Amino acid sequence: PSSHRNLVSMETLDLLIVNSQSIATMNDEREIISGGGWIGIRDGVIVAMGNSEQIPPPAEKLFDATGCLLTPGLVNSHQHLYQNLTRSMKPNGVTGLTEWFWTYFPMWKELDEEAIRTSVRLGLFELALSGCTTATDHEYIHPFPFLMDAVIEEAVEVGMRIMAVRGSMTLGPEQGGVCLPGMEEDEEDVIADCIRLIEKWHDPKDSAMVQVALGPSNLMSSTETVFTRSAEIAKKYGVRLHTHIADDPDETEYVLEHFGKTPLEVLESLGWFTKHTWCAHVVYPSNAEMVRLAASGVSVAHCPSATVIDGGLPGGPTPVRDLLNAGVNVGIGCDGATAGDHQSMWMETKTALLLSRLREGTVQAMTAMDALWLATRGSAKALGREGNIGQLTLGANADIAAWKMDGIAYAGSLVDDVTALLQGGPAQVWSSWVGGVPLVQEGKLVGVDVSAEVSRHSKSARRLQAFSQ
Repeated sequence: PSSHRNLVSMETLDLLIVNSQSIATMNDEREIISGGGWIGIRDGVIVAMGNSEQIPPPAEKLFDATGCLLTPGLVNSHQHLYQNLTRSMKPNGVTGLTEWFWTYFPMWKELDEEAIRTSVRLGLFELALSGCTTATDHEYIHPFPFLMDAVIEEAVEVGMRIMAVRGSMTLGPEQGGVCLPGMEEDEEDVIADCIRLIEKWHDPKDSAMVQVALGPSNLMSSTETVFTRSAEIAKKYGVRLHTHIADDPDETEYVLEHFGKTPLEVLESLGWFTKHTWCAHVVYPSNAEMVRLAASGVSVAHCPSATVIDGGLPGGPTPVRDLLNAGVNVGIGCDGATAGDHQSMWMETKTALLLSRLREGTVQAMTAMDALWLATRGSAKALGREGNIGQLTLGANADIAAWKMDGIAYAGSLVDDVTALLQGGPAQVWSSWVGGVPLVQEGKLVGVDVSAEVSRHSKSARRLQAFSQ
């Protein structure tokens, strides 16, 4: 609609991105501005947009986006950033979620502050290069105090928006929990730290760089009461809830044995079926459960690679088309780099496109625009940020990704730029901005010594990997 391209003011802009090849606005109509377009930014917000026939106002800074498709910055709705310290290490023969945990817990138990800080930075850098401008970090292992503060401080320094999920494991092995002795936390300590983090860090404003959510890890390692108390705190403080659910046959077997219900039925009974909840994976929902998820407003974070990296889960991948048809909001997440072995939102978005077509046996199961919607609008809604991130519309935060479409990977393309971006590739973002502040420029991270960061990360990774069993 032309209203989305009207100027709101002729005052000087802070930044004007000009000469783009096309703009995928991801507004409600999924409008594409083709044949050239521009975006004007002031005070971190998109205040003007136009096509090649409209003259933009003056700006203090110009960015030439010739040959580029502009999209909203991608929004990652589920991740464990520390796991890039132990990626691509799965030994042959590991089957099932429980055995996977036992393989990595001895290493993750040894996490220290240096390991957390360097893994967060490296993870955010990798995400940034994939076009991501908002990250989620679900930290459920806490071997030292104030771990989440370290996560948030590093994200603030990097300059990426973060949804910091204060995860936990409160069910020790002596109570039947799936974790190593000493890895579980005292529930009272968890609750106190959740409240402290919300009061210290959570910013409810549309422009927020940091928000906090509460996230008991799963029903195999977290007490029922930490779920119910987290729901109470979330309601009181207006924050969101996040957990893993319905993601593995091991979990289903465990929950049926201990609760006599399916994982999603238990979660619903604990008061978590609300519009403030989003759940990772949901590979095994029944038709009735999908209807209830939709009716309650629960969102799903789909992590495509994690469902197939080990050869595929029985019944997987996630039934995304069925969820969408039932009315469930679905976003995209990278999951941990130990589960997916990479931290690329572009790759996860492409994989979501391909897996949905494979599962349903038809190209119509998901278009490239559908996939981009999941990685932008779907994830934004999952994080409770619908309207201020994940779209290029007037009043939204200026979180923008510019993709060069005039290179070898797209030569000869006969389709629109969005389809070319996700059916072609591989792709790395050319430039990106968070609130109008540059994060990546012309293929390079702004102000980052990549060699030094990788060297620092490697030292922490080698230390942890020495505890591999």
